[in-house]
Amino acid sequence: MTKIDRTPDKADFQHVTDWVFDLDNTLYPHHVNLFAQIDKNMTAYVAALLQMEREEARKLQKQYYLEHGTTLQGLMIHHGIDPNDFLEKAHAIDYAALTPQPELGEAIKALPGRKFIFTNGSVKHAEMTAEALGILEHFDDIFDIVAADYVPKPAQATYDKFTALKRVETTKAAMFEDLPRNLTVPKALGMQTVLLVPRNLEETVVEWWEKTSGEEDHIDFVTDDLAAFLGKITG
Repeated sequence: MTKIDRTPDKADFQHVTDWVFDLDNTLYPHHVNLFAQIDKNMTAYVAALLQMEREEARKLQKQYYLEHGTTLQGLMIHHGIDPNDFLEKAHAIDYAALTPQPELGEAIKALPGRKFIFTNGSVKHAEMTAEALGILEHFDDIFDIVAADYVPKPAQATYDKFTALKRVETTKAAMFEDLPRNLTVPKALGMQTVLLVPRNLEETVVEWWEKTSGEEDHIDFVTDDLAAFLGKITG
């Protein structure tokens, strides 16, 4: 049973030596809505590529996301696009919405063991985001969509490649994500799983596939404050 709104015990994470974090809407709160800029850029890309009106392009964009894990994967499969060109244009955004988060930085720094960013985005986007948050220096490495051969989470093969490449012992790892479906494989691999949710679901636009009932067996903890959650583990 998912442990919602319960203070995590240090004992729940005392075995963890590898800490794995998703990037967007995980290392920064959902309400910052940085991803909205990326989403807009992806819609524009699809519209220009296929000469579609914006609404039609957005519908196809979301269809590819749901069917293939990312819009990029769908565009590669169905239209043979250059993934590097797509990533460059999708991540051409303004990071000014992000501000340094010293409390989060200290909480991540205090975690015993290695820390990774595991994202369906690019290394450049992860670095720019983490740098804006003031937390980049606390991570040991970044595993991005390029390293995953453009096969996104939640594909089993991508987790397997990440854990093999980084030599992560999954039974001694924890993963933090904002999408419930991206925690299914980590839980099956033996990881401790933590879902990040918006701080106010009523005031935040959340797609139906991002929501959780709070009773999924593959989710161990749910929190709306990453820094506070980590602080309770290390404090």
